[in-house]
Amino acid sequence: MILAINWTVDSEIIDGWRTPNLYGLLFVTGLILGYFVVKRMFKQEQISDELLDKLVWFMIPATVIGARLGHVFFYGPLFDNIQNGVVVDRGYLSHPADIFKIWEGGLASHGAAIVILLSLWYYSQKIIKRPYLWMLDRISAPVAIGATFIRLGNLVNHEMVGDPTNVPWAFKFQNYWNDQLHMYDPTPRHPAQLYEAICYFIAFGILLFLYWKKEKWKQQGFIFGTFLILIFGSRFFIEFVKIGQTARDFEWSLNTGQLLSIPFVLTGIYLIYRSSKSAQTKDI
Repeated sequence: MILAINWTVDSEIIDGWRTPNLYGLLFVTGLILGYFVVKRMFKQEQISDELLDKLVWFMIPATVIGARLGHVFFYGPLFDNIQNGVVVDRGYLSHPADIFKIWEGGLASHGAAIVILLSLWYYSQKIIKRPYLWMLDRISAPVAIGATFIRLGNLVNHEMVGDPTNVPWAFKFQNYWNDQLHMYDPTPRHPAQLYEAICYFIAFGILLFLYWKKEKWKQQGFIFGTFLILIFGSRFFIEFVKIGQTARDFEWSLNTGQLLSIPFVLTGIYLIYRSSKSAQTKDI
């Protein structure tokens, strides 16, 4: 007999209403917590609330738009998948209006990361007028806590589930729709979303420790490099027990999420090396 947690939590808050839902509530909670973390950092460095408010207007749209477009172009089918004359999967480019249906799920952290990086570059250069890495070091911990709550949102949505397993902490996702079987599939699985949420929360704690206790903000790029390694490194390994999100993921040895994570991890390693070497040079 396989012991497993019967996961019946529904994202629906009001019966019959798809919105508002728990996923959206958790998403917003992560953003709010991230806001207060940045606010404390900015207050310590005597940066005005006006500049903080402008940062919010950059971060929220970048997160939502980037994550959605990342899902559309990296994971979602672009064109209809037709089998025996029947549309099995709707393609986003075949039905552009579906791109805006965020409440149906489908956000990719890699897409969010790319658009956030672009938005923060503009913000750092044109608005706050500080070095790019200065900005990235201070946004790392807030993004980590935001990612934690997004993964909890995936958990209540019964999406991004793990592979079947017989471990005692397996989850029976009662509302998980198996596209291959075309039915709800409560097979005990790894709670991959929960694994990621825990890893991201640990990363959040480590990043705060580096900023407040170790004062690693003095080494530009060190905190952000650590962020990239912790977040995308954990994502890389968790993908080994996670259901692939595209057809090619079942054919390749590394899935899409892992391939997209590798460049971020390598960049993180380089930034830590670069910042540490720069610090050693100053000490000489």
